[in-house]
Amino acid sequence: MSTTATPHSIVADGLTKRFGDFVAVDAVSFRVNKGEIFGFLGANGAGKTTAIRMLCGLSIPTSGKGTVAGFDVYTQTERIKRNIGYMSQKFSLYEDLSVTENIEFFAGIYGLSRDRIRTKREELIAKLGLVQEADKLVGALPLGWKQKLAFSVAVFHQPQIVFLDEPTGGVDPVTRRQFWDLIYEAADAGITVFVTTHYLDEAEYCDRVSIMVDGRIAALDTPTELKKQFGTGTMDSVFYELARGAKRGGA
Repeated sequence: MSTTATPHSIVADGLTKRFGDFVAVDAVSFRVNKGEIFGFLGANGAGKTTAIRMLCGLSIPTSGKGTVAGFDVYTQTERIKRNIGYMSQKFSLYEDLSVTENIEFFAGIYGLSRDRIRTKREELIAKLGLVQEADKLVGALPLGWKQKLAFSVAVFHQPQIVFLDEPTGGVDPVTRRQFWDLIYEAADAGITVFVTTHYLDEAEYCDRVSIMVDGRIAALDTPTELKKQFGTGTMDSVFYELARGAKRGGA
């Protein structure tokens, strides 16, 4: 299946995931355009993580259809993994490896050659201003540096899509804004960015935003249009208007 046949990096049509009688993701349908910054919001328990796992090729859907980077979420999961990057707040880098070792390890997983890794590694370390810290353990770095390094590693192999699962959790507003500069740079380079966040001001930075409630997409549009639709000036108000009716909660 070729990615040149569609302008969409991600296609979901009625994508569903059941665990016994529990419907974690309930027939969600959406499109994500190539090079778009797509916000994927929802309270804990809304189904975001389950949906991301299906899109990343880590969990097979119960029903529905979907493609990521042009590859089928049922039959081409390994090809999906080769064409995406992933960063999570909970796990992104090995803290007991150095900056250099983390870059080399993840680049190898993504299939880059040793020569290519060596060249791009030096460029990345210089770009991030980590020349003096290249041989330091990642665990010794400030959180903001860790997150910028983790994002850079996730797009090191120039994937078609990068999935960011709450990437800016725990850092100060200035560092969060710097992190978003990296996201804009990736999007300008043609990488599609699929991002979840609990910081609703970050929804304003996205081209479009979807909001999940109880396993379904309750709203999907640009931040400007969503605020108009709900008659409010902030994405916080839009989110809470939708989320307050949720029946599910928890992690």
